[in-house]
Amino acid sequence: MPLSPDPALCRSLAADLRDAGFTADALRTAWGDSADAAIARGVRAPAERALAGRTDPVAVLARFFVLGLSQPAVALTATLRRTAVSGLVALDLAAPEHDATVAPRALIRPQELVDAAGDIQWWLASDLDETALGGPLPEGHVLGVGGASLTLAGLQLPGHVARVLDVGTGCGIQALRARRDADHVVATDISPRALFFTEFNAALNGVDGIEVRHGSLFAPVAGEQFDRVVSNPPFVITPRAEGVPAYEYRDGGLVGDALVAGFIRGVGEHLAPGGVAQLLGNWEYRDGEDGLDRVRQWVAASNMPLDAWVVEREVLDPLEYAELWIRDGGTVAGSPAFSRLVTAWLDDFAARGVTGVGFGYVLLRRPESGAPTLSRYERLTQAVPAPLGPHLQAALVVHDRLATLDDAQLAAAVLAVAADVTEARHHLPGAEAPSVIELRQGGGFGRTLDVDPALAGLVGACDGDLPVGVLIDAIADLLEVDAAALRADLLPRVRELLFTGFLTFA
Repeated sequence: MPLSPDPALCRSLAADLRDAGFTADALRTAWGDSADAAIARGVRAPAERALAGRTDPVAVLARFFVLGLSQPAVALTATLRRTAVSGLVALDLAAPEHDATVAPRALIRPQELVDAAGDIQWWLASDLDETALGGPLPEGHVLGVGGASLTLAGLQLPGHVARVLDVGTGCGIQALRARRDADHVVATDISPRALFFTEFNAALNGVDGIEVRHGSLFAPVAGEQFDRVVSNPPFVITPRAEGVPAYEYRDGGLVGDALVAGFIRGVGEHLAPGGVAQLLGNWEYRDGEDGLDRVRQWVAASNMPLDAWVVEREVLDPLEYAELWIRDGGTVAGSPAFSRLVTAWLDDFAARGVTGVGFGYVLLRRPESGAPTLSRYERLTQAVPAPLGPHLQAALVVHDRLATLDDAQLAAAVLAVAADVTEARHHLPGAEAPSVIELRQGGGFGRTLDVDPALAGLVGACDGDLPVGVLIDAIADLLEVDAAALRADLLPRVRELLFTGFLTFA
């Protein structure tokens, strides 16, 4: 593999892909939505059937770069007129075979994303997957774009900043996403092959301003600070046992959840004042110890005081977790190798008393000045719309504004119901009054809240006209309750509704 991709060859390949119409829409049209979904599950036969007999450029490139199938050299040369097979070989994307065919050495897949600035269309290269390889992945495998990658890309906060650090860049998707808002991005990884793919993907998509550095975690940026840090780190909890593959893209080489713990404890010194770090991670539930409490302790142990917002999305039991990641490596379920790996995982968990493994989103912020004011640890398992970055940014802005308002000032504020909020009332048969009142959020985290008549009445009355305190007093008069007591009850909940996006400042 070359140390760095040839920029001229990258430009040539990009022009060839563009001329061929090699897009996500073109692929879906070529093989249909069902085959497209099957490819994500590692099943390529439906797509192969749909492309059978076709020799047009989209079909040739789809078989070669998406499905990982060898293609005739003459077909590739006709499709990639500028780059040719020689260019693919020079970029280490292909290898000639003895029968006038060419084998792929990497995948290139069109990728669609959406962020606050609009739609994104990229080509993203990575190593051959287990389907293309026909077996388990090598330990140095560089992963392509998966669900976790897309999730983190959608979580990134919008808004211009000067410098961003991407820790554990892999194929470079987070660095590419960050560069849309940043003047300069530093992307690090322990894998030279990952850094090559990051450079290649940036060059292929015409993105400059991404600097790659080799090393683990924060070692390549010692003494430096950034406005944002983003990371999809190798957080998968892997047994440190003989015969268990240590995949670089997911295994940080530490015991249990120590890598995520170390990241959280150490990232603060690399954040500029006001800087934000965002990462995905796993944390263990141990006998008598809650997983989110463990994360809270890591934040408290940070060498720099930090605001924290941690959202746990799921918890798997040890067996579910083991099976998930053993399958991820390409080991066939039910095989002797699969059984041996399951045993190794369960032994490892048992040694630490692990009863479950949580997964979620971590947002950390170094305060501009003073002590942290945000400490929020919650469990949200419902499906959520994407991208979440704008919602997270809005919540932080509201939190900072609320931190400056006492209750009297909040009561004087004029509020409005967010446009995506609806109300549902549930009545028992024959009952006049509802037994349950729900507020439902269409955006953000898609929250559903049970509320009482007083809070429902207040939210319904927030139309951007009267101060919230005046509305509470009117509701107290209507319900024949003490106005001061109702204010004391409702104002803290109004703060929560503002932070979570049910209400907005008018």
